[in-house]
Order: sequence, then C-alpha cells, then structure tokens
Amino acid sequence: MRTSHFAATTALLALAVAACGASPAGKDGPSGTFEITNDTPPAKGPVDSVTWSLYAEPQSLDYVYAFDYPPNTVLANVCEQLMRITPDMKVKPGLASAARSPDPKRWVYTIRSGVRFHDGSTLTADDVVASLRRHMDPKVGSYWVSVYRNVDRIEKTGPTEVTVHLKKSDQLFNAEMGTSAGTVESAAFLSKEGYGTPDVGVNCTGPFSFGSWQKGQSITLKKFAGYWDTSLAPKANTIKNVFISDPAARVNALLAGEVDGGYLLPSSGFPKLRTAANGTLYFGPNTTTVSVIPTNLKGTLGDVKVRKALSMALDRDGIIKAAAGGVATPAKAPGATGAWGIAPEAAKEYYAKLPALNRDVAGSKKLVEEADATGKKIVMATSTLSPEIGVIANAVQAAGQAIGLRVELKAVAPEAYTALFSDPKAREGIDLVMTVWYDSTPDPLEFYGILTTGDFANYGGYSNPEYDALVDEASAQADPAARAATVAKLQEIAVRDMVWIPLYEVPHTLFLNKRLTGAPTGIAQLVFPWGAPLGSAG
Repeated sequence: MRTSHFAATTALLALAVAACGASPAGKDGPSGTFEITNDTPPAKGPVDSVTWSLYAEPQSLDYVYAFDYPPNTVLANVCEQLMRITPDMKVKPGLASAARSPDPKRWVYTIRSGVRFHDGSTLTADDVVASLRRHMDPKVGSYWVSVYRNVDRIEKTGPTEVTVHLKKSDQLFNAEMGTSAGTVESAAFLSKEGYGTPDVGVNCTGPFSFGSWQKGQSITLKKFAGYWDTSLAPKANTIKNVFISDPAARVNALLAGEVDGGYLLPSSGFPKLRTAANGTLYFGPNTTTVSVIPTNLKGTLGDVKVRKALSMALDRDGIIKAAAGGVATPAKAPGATGAWGIAPEAAKEYYAKLPALNRDVAGSKKLVEEADATGKKIVMATSTLSPEIGVIANAVQAAGQAIGLRVELKAVAPEAYTALFSDPKAREGIDLVMTVWYDSTPDPLEFYGILTTGDFANYGGYSNPEYDALVDEASAQADPAARAATVAKLQEIAVRDMVWIPLYEVPHTLFLNKRLTGAPTGIAQLVFPWGAPLGSAG
C-alpha cells in the first residue's frame, strides 16, 4: 500500500516510533484516549498451531507484487531481505551480514553464510542478484520499481558479495533493502512457471516455509527447522492464515476463539475487542496516515486554492469518530509522524511548525469563489471494500457541497479499488481517492520522495522543480539529521501545495487470544517475522 512504490497501501485500512519494551504513550483522539503499546510480553513456551486472520486473500505471494497488508503479513514470516527492519524501526543486517557504501554511487552487500532456502539449497550471491534485478525488469512490472529508480546495475563482485551501482547517491536505498524491494528468493525457484501462486508457492529463507494455499480459504505456513537465526527460532509449528473479509465476522471469530489473532482490525469492532474476556486489543506504533489524494491536477483540483478549500472544509474530528472509532489523531501532513525514525525528536519540532488544518467553511467558500470554481465538478471514488472508504467519501462530498463544489461519488468494485493505484487508466475520470498510506522504513524520505516528477506513486502528476531538487539533496545526505532537515522542507512544500489532503493518523492494531503472546504490535510486522516470537502465554 504505499508503494513508493505503489500503493496497494491503499487498500485497507485500518504513532510514534519507540523502542520495544518502553512504556505506553497516551494519545488523545476525538472520542477519548488510547495507549500505544510497543510490544507484547515474551512468550513462555511453544505452541503447536496458530490460526491468524487476514481481511483479504493475497492476490499473489510474489514479493515484487507484495505491497499490501495481506501478502506482506504472510510473506514477513516466509521470505527475508538483505536488511532487516526491526519492531523498534531500526535497520539492521539481514541476509546481508554487512552493508557499506564505499562511495556515493555504490552499495556493497556481504551475503551471509550458512543460510539455506526452504528446499535445502544454499543462499548465494547469484540468488541475490537475480532477486533484485527482477524489480528492474519492465516485463515483470514490480510494484517496488521506484526503489530502483537510481540504480544503474546490480552485479556479483565476489563469491559472497553483491554490488549495487547507482546513477546518483541514494541513501534511502539501503533502508529499502529491508522491505519487499530487498527480498531474496532462490534464483532457480524464480524460474518456475506460476511462481507465487497457490499451486507453486515460494521458496525463501524465513523461519516459516510455505505449506499450502487453499484458494478462498487459507494459507498455511510450517516451521522451518533449518532456519539460520536461532534468536528467532519459531515457537509455533504451524500458522494458518484464514481469509475473513467481512469486518463483523472477523471480530466475532476473534471473540469466539475461532482464530487466535490478527492485525489491522476494523474500528467498528474496537468496543467489543477492548472488553474481550478471551484476549487483548493492542494499539501499536505506526507509520500510517489516512489521506485523500487528488489524482487529476488538470481538472478542478488543479488550482491549489480549491485543494486547500476542500481541506479546510473537512470535519476531521467527525471523520475520525465515524471512520476510526475515535482511535486516531488529526493529521497536518500526508507523511506520518511515526515515519521519522531517523530523527524522531527533531520531527516533533518540524511538525509543530506546520499550520493547523482547522475547519473553516466560510474561508473555504471564499477560496472556491476566488478560484472561480463554484459549481465545478469533482469526482471521488468510493467502494464497499472497507467501511472507511464510504464514510470518508460521504464526508468529502458533504464538505465540497457546503462550499460550492459539486462532488460526485463514483462506486468502484472492491476488486478494482487497488487498481486505482497501479493502473493510470483505472484513474481516468476520477479526481480524488482515499488511501491508507504507510512507510515501511524509518526514513520520511520514503514517502516524500514519491511526490517527485514522474514517480509511479505521484498519482496526480504533481511537478515542482524546487521539490525535485530537494529530494535529490536529501537522497545524497548520509547524515540522518541533515537528511531529516531537508525532508522537513519537502514536508512544508507538500503541505503548502496540498499535494495530498491529510486526514488522520492511526495506530497499528493487534488482537491476541490470551493463550498467546510475543508478537510485535507495530507496523514493522509487515517486514519482520512476527510469527517467530509468537508462542504460549502460560
């Protein structure tokens, strides 16, 4: 769903980055207080099986198309990356035992020895080269292609060494090697017809191996006895991921103990899950902001005054109550505050300087009049894919009409909603879409970099030479503090030009049956093997 890379981040939905084990931090939403819990207690022992709920069935388990919650939740336990992003949002060595940048145009990775794929074959530099190069093949159509926009070539430079040659400095690239963009698969297995499908599956190096995929029902993973990282040796023998698309049915399955847990839970179920006798609802660190994206800057929304007017007319507190059950905080920028792990304290200062997005209907109406946009049409996509989409679309329509804009809602089938973020043709005739956008790395440049001219995820076609130059500047800054300061300038421009219209930030959610514990609570579970530490609570 974000995809600097492509936003399947859009898809569905539901703050602060802190170290594991730290004290919970209180957050105030329009409907009350909720606490951020940075981790669950360590498991006390093994369990035979775990049943896990996903809100949808993955379309594929091919890592190049893994940019949404369901496939990444599965693959996080099965496949691994060159780097590893930990639950406390730190970038550490993964399948690469070391990474270095001897000059601004090279990243050199030493491949870890003693690692085996699930079929027993040994991890080699050739596997790494083949896996990374797939993202650059236009015939493959990787959702992560933007990560490789500055890559010139990738080559094996030693028996256990791979070098990535860059066209220009790219400091974010190494962190992205902790996401699906850095996943390593067996080169031999990649050549199999139907790779990533239910019939073929995948062959990676993670703590769990692909077991079976019953179409429309579940994906079962098996403990991999030959896993290289003993600190993350799995405590469960199997994890069965079941697909439950109906929000109410998913909540009921958790309350009845039919499934043991799940991430990204429907806000409509929060009241019941918070008081459940058989488990605990956790709110964890997140890097997610819910926003409305202007996808057509050649139409009515091409005038920044109209974009600002629509933003000013929105009742964000009301939207949070209706769409997020009150468990959220209003956003002032499209990049989440929790996505500034490289400089969290400085980020608070940068964010505080941004203008408050207060509701001002009268002022909004005046801006619309100044733009000579009164009565002009805006088309927004809506869908039954999740309740939040419809709630937000209706709120935008009401806000627009209150200030003289004619907002029409266009219903999009659930299976077609994600296509709005991958296929430009699917966006034709649509001016606005709602998205839930998350960053996978602790670097805010991951989000703000996508608003450069021509980027795959720059859906509205925003183009600003000043902005592009600052992205290049940030990409070349190895010092995290300096890079964060430059990204702060990008944040100011994005807010000034209202490239995206931010709505609110949400915590990551996790429900665990009381018999289990050990799973991380935060969004890092999309790239970290969350199932490995999951075990018995008693």
